[in-house]
Amino acid sequence: MYRFIKKAVCMTLIVALFSIFSTGCDQQEVIRIGHKNYTEQRIMGQMFALLIENNTNYKTDVKEFGGTLLVHEALKSKKIDLYGEFTGTAYAAILKQSGLTKSQEVYEYVKDEYKKQFDILWLEPLGYNNTYTFTLKKDLAEQLNIKTTSDLAQHAPNLKFGPTHEFMEREDGWLGAKKVYGLAFKEMKPLDPGLRYAAIKDDKVDVIDAYSTDGKLLAMDLAILEDDKQFFPPYYVAPIVHGNVAEKYPDVVELLNKLGSQVSEEEIRQVNYQVDEKGMPVKKAAEDFLRSKGLIK
Repeated sequence: MYRFIKKAVCMTLIVALFSIFSTGCDQQEVIRIGHKNYTEQRIMGQMFALLIENNTNYKTDVKEFGGTLLVHEALKSKKIDLYGEFTGTAYAAILKQSGLTKSQEVYEYVKDEYKKQFDILWLEPLGYNNTYTFTLKKDLAEQLNIKTTSDLAQHAPNLKFGPTHEFMEREDGWLGAKKVYGLAFKEMKPLDPGLRYAAIKDDKVDVIDAYSTDGKLLAMDLAILEDDKQFFPPYYVAPIVHGNVAEKYPDVVELLNKLGSQVSEEEIRQVNYQVDEKGMPVKKAAEDFLRSKGLIK
């Protein structure tokens, strides 16, 4: 009887240890990907996931975050392994810097500082610049002869502005733009990113902030104002990964770098358009794009 109990206990311990070991291995094989809460970032998260899953044996777990600060903190604290960030966002919103305007200078600066401060590595930029822009309906822009942000500043006291909450809080957004251009609107209504286009369509606001690659700019044929004082820094997107992930999964880094210079501004605008206006599922849009580039089969 004693021998039987001893054997049973040993078998239980072996099973338990095997279970723990197996669970640990499974966890190591999952690449955790973050993204922000709007269409282009959702597409980016799926692009990274599909690229990895179609070219390696790793699984992926894609998670959405409310905005820049939340997803940045998640990567910094190793709750996720990677996400796609914009150089201008990192430069101004995270590192609190200003002054640099050339794209390569901004990229090299954030690359160096992220490594020093956070042990986060910037990989190859995808190729397009997704800068902020002020936008309004074309008929209103033509009526008021508004072509630049300086023109907008002259008419702002008679217009309603519907910025996103994040744009309102960023130095490279509203906080800095209002100082540089002297902007003062009649009324400001902070909006969720997904609601601002409906608000301008229904004339609840006259002006919104937008990303230059938004598909809805095409769909609604909105006027994109020139940043004539070159206030907004360059916003080139690149995958960024925690240092421990780069060491552990060099093949993932090599794979993500294959996206370097593969995406133009017009191409990502079209992909956004397919999702926002044609109702294409995000994963399908990302998959079709990667196939068109020969990055997945």
